[in-house]
Amino acid sequence: MYLSHFGLQEMPFSITPDPAYLYLSPKHQEALGHLLYGTGQYGGFVQLTGEVGTGKTTVIRALLAQPIADVDVAMVHHPRLSEREFLASVCDELGIAASADDSLRALIGTLNTHLLKTHAAGKRTVLIIDEAQNLDPALLEQVRLLTNLETHKEKLLRIMLVGQPELNELLARPDLRQLAQRITARFHLTPLAANETAEYVRHRLRVAGARGPIFTPEALATLHHESGGTPRLINVIADRALIGAYAEHRLQIDSELVSRAAEEALGHPHCKTTPPARPGAAAARRAWLPWLERALPVIALLLASVLLLRSCMPALFVSPPPEPALPEGAAVEVSALPIAPAVITPGPEAPLPEPEAAGLSDFDSAMLPLPTLLRALVATWDDTLTPPKASTLCLDLQPAGYECHRDTGGFTRLTQLGRPAIVELSILDQTRHVLVLWLSATEAGLFTPEGPIAVDRETLEILAPGAFLTLFARPTESRRLDSSTQGEDLVWLHERLTTLLGEDARPAPSRFDADMARRVRRFQSEKQLQVDGVVGSQTLIVLTQGLPATPNLEPPAHVTAP
Repeated sequence: MYLSHFGLQEMPFSITPDPAYLYLSPKHQEALGHLLYGTGQYGGFVQLTGEVGTGKTTVIRALLAQPIADVDVAMVHHPRLSEREFLASVCDELGIAASADDSLRALIGTLNTHLLKTHAAGKRTVLIIDEAQNLDPALLEQVRLLTNLETHKEKLLRIMLVGQPELNELLARPDLRQLAQRITARFHLTPLAANETAEYVRHRLRVAGARGPIFTPEALATLHHESGGTPRLINVIADRALIGAYAEHRLQIDSELVSRAAEEALGHPHCKTTPPARPGAAAARRAWLPWLERALPVIALLLASVLLLRSCMPALFVSPPPEPALPEGAAVEVSALPIAPAVITPGPEAPLPEPEAAGLSDFDSAMLPLPTLLRALVATWDDTLTPPKASTLCLDLQPAGYECHRDTGGFTRLTQLGRPAIVELSILDQTRHVLVLWLSATEAGLFTPEGPIAVDRETLEILAPGAFLTLFARPTESRRLDSSTQGEDLVWLHERLTTLLGEDARPAPSRFDADMARRVRRFQSEKQLQVDGVVGSQTLIVLTQGLPATPNLEPPAHVTAP
């Protein structure tokens, strides 16, 4: 109905899951990481819970979309089954031939034989049970007994329970405590934050073909308020708002229209969050004054350049086609498991071209098409890699041991991570991209096909809203190192912390204990990262700084260092 009105190719807010519209917030990425952990060598019982509509099915689909080598997956969608029906469904999912007349004991024996053969072939088997809150307690006990199928060293069947919060209440029953004690990783998926809601809406509109903003910033804030950040409700309200705007011949949706759409779509006023209090006008002006004083010379120079160019070369101001967004796969900070990091043997270093002095007009030579910048970013790690296409770059690089990390922390976060990155710019309402190769206190080195150029760092930061994409080579099998970590990942973490914290050499611990968590927190505090005692992607990237063949943001020798 409203597609041609807004210039869209598809309905952006359909509630039917579509992989093309997949958006993984940091919360969804962490949930996916827990599920991926469950597929690994040391995975066991994993539990994922979340309210209705928060995206549990999205996370499962993201897991199944991962190219996980040597892993067979069985998926049970409707767990309201008898014990025999449940086991028969698992056998069907795994392609195990079983007779309709087989007894429960015979089905378990057939399943065990299959799992032993699979294990001997070097493969792992994962069982995902969706809507697990609907499991009968007797069936849950049967699920627990399936975890007894094991070798001397590891479980033959890894099980993931996915369900609504009622699953927690079910597992808290005294008669199910044996099952609850076997769960090695738990994660509760919460609704999107306000900034994540805005990014979620913009992402779906971009995928559907939108060429500009349709929802105002105030409308996005109201949409988050009315939906509580629940993706399913966001879709319902946003779709109704698009219909309302079409009926009123409007091309942009404001806050008032979103409020009306929420009441019409949900049948009643629906608010789950309290909008943050707005600071007073005087305080806001005080906060902006220092920034405005620093920015005025740059803004004046930029406007002067624009006016000069417009008068001399009007053809340059024909609106270019919108830049594509950074690859959606970049939102997934996890790799296919188990994939060892690529072994990179550094060759002889080519002399770095002398950076050219660059002013505002020279930004044009660095603002290149995103596929060109992605290839150049990959080349900073390994110039022999040639990803086939930008849209799937993050997945295509995983077999080589590389992962994408997309962040919105701006230059503060980029400096902490210390990796070359593609930075998103906003210029005259157009989204453009540049590849930052190095940073000093006053300058930034940008990639161009003719060699790097040096630009004013402060100007670059003013033009950059904060989003960037970088790469890293994962040195561990797991994307998250925490109390469940053991084996080679734990040894690597121990040795790396020993080196970076300047500790005396000592044997690696057998488990991720309280002392290990304390050492991680100390490292995070020293590096000004989030101090939580858990090694996520950001902490892992910083831990790998200085390793061989790892690019960094150090400026060339002839540029003044910070």
